[in-house]
Amino acid sequence: MQRIEFLGCPMDVASMDDTVETIRSAITAGQFTQHVVVNVAKLVNMRDDPQLKESVHSCDIINIDGMGVVLGARFLGHSVPERVAGVDLFHELLKMSKTNQFSVFLLGAKDEVVSQATSNVLALYPGLKVAGYHHGYFWDDEAALVEKIRASGAQLLFVAITSPKKENFINRWRDQLGVDFVMGVGGTFDVVAGKVKRAPRWMQQYGLEWLYRVIQEPGRMWKRYLTTNLKFALLLIKEKAKRLFGPAKTN
Repeated sequence: MQRIEFLGCPMDVASMDDTVETIRSAITAGQFTQHVVVNVAKLVNMRDDPQLKESVHSCDIINIDGMGVVLGARFLGHSVPERVAGVDLFHELLKMSKTNQFSVFLLGAKDEVVSQATSNVLALYPGLKVAGYHHGYFWDDEAALVEKIRASGAQLLFVAITSPKKENFINRWRDQLGVDFVMGVGGTFDVVAGKVKRAPRWMQQYGLEWLYRVIQEPGRMWKRYLTTNLKFALLLIKEKAKRLFGPAKTN
């Protein structure tokens, strides 16, 4: 996979198929992979959050999730063929895990949500090896939870906790988890459990999933997305202007 730098963040330019195959090969070889997806909000928040920045930069694979990042990267001249959305990658990795008999662990969300998500996953992918699951409210004893994951023998760990908690948790415990692959999947369990609906496909293609979330939860989301999207637009304009009108490079 080709790695680029976009607005100060390293990112891997890869298709969904390339990403899944890279992860499969690493698991087969027993090579640990720390994975993250980056969207507009995460990219903006990293600039003011050194710990989140460190957690993201430490990852072995950094996929481009949001269409806003895809379009922004193209605007600055990078060739990005497609997005690799976290929720879609989650499903592709479950399919791959079923085929290869890899075991998975689901961590995060409320107890009833992760329980329902696990049941739905097993119905969608019969024969998938689920080593265990646990809710996302374990902060009073992280070490015990990490030991539970290690003892489960899981090879893939999916962490459905809000950002930046999930990125920092993964980076903090990466060497003790005992898994071959770990990624944060945000609100994916809510979608899989049927608690939250994804935006229609056409809105996903045009980078309007944020708008769909605002429509679903206007009181909680409008200010968050307005702020991050405006900051992102300004960063893009500044970077474009720097490239167009900045001082010429000299040898």
